[in-house]
Amino acid sequence: MKDVRITRDKKGLGHFGAERAVRKAVRAAMRAEGVNVPFEVDVVFTDDEGIREINSAQRGIDRPTDVLSFPLNELTPGAFDAGECDIDPETGAVMLGDMVISLPRCQAQGEEYGNGFTREISYLAVHSSLHLLGYDHVDEGEDKKLMRSREEAVMELLGMGYAKEKNDGDN
Repeated sequence: MKDVRITRDKKGLGHFGAERAVRKAVRAAMRAEGVNVPFEVDVVFTDDEGIREINSAQRGIDRPTDVLSFPLNELTPGAFDAGECDIDPETGAVMLGDMVISLPRCQAQGEEYGNGFTREISYLAVHSSLHLLGYDHVDEGEDKKLMRSREEAVMELLGMGYAKEKNDGDN
């Protein structure tokens, strides 16, 4: 079972096709990274105010962002090992963590960069999935280059190729 559970924390967010795009992107990222066991990822769709509140409470940064990632495990990028992960005792699935996506921010960025909503939300889901698997981009060095190359590879698998991105490391 590869489970991507998606909830909306507010009514009126729209973008009802977002669920399908996110599930497809998360599953593609997991396949590309060798996650060949049942896994669980929880996704929350919210607005800018909702993600600002979470960003402030969890990270002490009182501003909205596009996506937040909360990994449950400390994994080595590019070396997925299910034995290093927490397992859901009810399902036996590897629990990877949570992501929060601001749908209005995603819409605005898709328009700003000319990528469109579906590509933007797919990118954010891939980006966040890689964080759940241990990738990071805190500095401009090799870690960031590795993460960007994996993002591009997964986006290619999705048939979405390279496009302009702004993600500046808020998550």
